[in-house]
Amino acid sequence: MESLLEGPVLQGERVRLEPLGHHHAADLAAAVEEDRDRYGFTWVPRAREVGDYIDQHLERRAQGTLAPYAQIDLGTGRAVGATAFWDPRSLPGRGLYAIEVGFTWLAASAQGTGLNAEAKLLLFRHAFTVFGVDRVDLKTDARNARSRAAIEAAGATFEGVLRNWSRSWVPGEDGRLRDSAIFSITRAEWPEVEAALEQRLARLR
Repeated sequence: MESLLEGPVLQGERVRLEPLGHHHAADLAAAVEEDRDRYGFTWVPRAREVGDYIDQHLERRAQGTLAPYAQIDLGTGRAVGATAFWDPRSLPGRGLYAIEVGFTWLAASAQGTGLNAEAKLLLFRHAFTVFGVDRVDLKTDARNARSRAAIEAAGATFEGVLRNWSRSWVPGEDGRLRDSAIFSITRAEWPEVEAALEQRLARLR
């Protein structure tokens, strides 16, 4: 399983996804402090926590449950966020059939620039064509309207809300559980989703 998640560098026109490492720490420490108000529903480390954050992701990668990436803005060459493949699911005789794209955040200055859309295109394409999955999942806090809109804009289908699914990251809600909105893209839907994402990115050129 671990080898399946050891993804290569994924290169686009706006963003390059590089396997996350400590050489990204300085850029990410600057990125996370640009505008903390953008992260009301999402856990994003503070600058002082970035080293531990990377260590935790690398530990999950060693366990074969996560393939973390730094998002590199090709306009500046700087790491401006992170994302990951995680929660790989397999069946005997079938192998990997589903995976989630998550742990995603971007610096405030990188939001709305097309980086997120292109990163999703790269990740989805790799999942369907290289991993050979039948399904890609995405989840967010059910209250996070901005994140839900971005996921739907990337072409994913809303499936419902999983109640009390995981811990809340909202300030002041320590120890509470959140409802999670779940979305997916299936293999049958992927060609249409891919074409729509490509057209969306073409309009931004």
